[in-house]
Amino acid sequence: MPTLVLLRHGQSQWNLENRFTGWWDSDLSEKGIGEARQAGRMLADKGYDFDRCFTSVQTRAIRTLHLVLHEMGRLWLPTTKNWQLNERHYGDLTGLNKQEMIDKVGASQVKIWRRSFDIPPPPLEADSPYAVAGDRRYAGVTVPDSESLKDTIARVLPYFEAEIAPALRRGERVIISAHGNSLRALEKHLSNIPDDEIVGLEIPTGQPIVYELNDDLTVKDRYYASER
Repeated sequence: MPTLVLLRHGQSQWNLENRFTGWWDSDLSEKGIGEARQAGRMLADKGYDFDRCFTSVQTRAIRTLHLVLHEMGRLWLPTTKNWQLNERHYGDLTGLNKQEMIDKVGASQVKIWRRSFDIPPPPLEADSPYAVAGDRRYAGVTVPDSESLKDTIARVLPYFEAEIAPALRRGERVIISAHGNSLRALEKHLSNIPDDEIVGLEIPTGQPIVYELNDDLTVKDRYYASER
């Protein structure tokens, strides 16, 4: 029976500061480091093990995975990093304080940008200090200037089908350390969540979500590891 564990990175410094993060490479906060270590200890204590790991190319997700694997004594596991598992790009909102934006443009507008399925935030200007197009890790990648959840799904799912699903079909136990919106994309696909409901799904930091899958990758069960 294939097992897939989804893990949103521990709290980042910009999570702590209530800022829109997206593709900006905010590192873990001290709390986030603790969340990752606790997740690793819990997975080990409950008898979980993995054969293959996937993560984004963003520090907070990579570091979370490393902390988890360190606690499990599994740092040697094969790990693949890919930008298609990155967080949603928040466009011109990147770096801004969420409450300050609510005060500036109103809660309803911010809610549309954050929670609508297919309406992206305003695009990030090319000369923004938060632009990452020149970052070496994105060489050869067309970096978006903004993304909706729909846009994020459009890059996450092809990667899942091409790289992650084959490992699961081989019976490998897989962990994915990623981000709130890239994991929403996977949960929408796996659990067949409608467009109008997926935006309401909240994924907490540092809490492993377990998918027990049938051989055809349909879902047998889904739960938080802490619950069982």
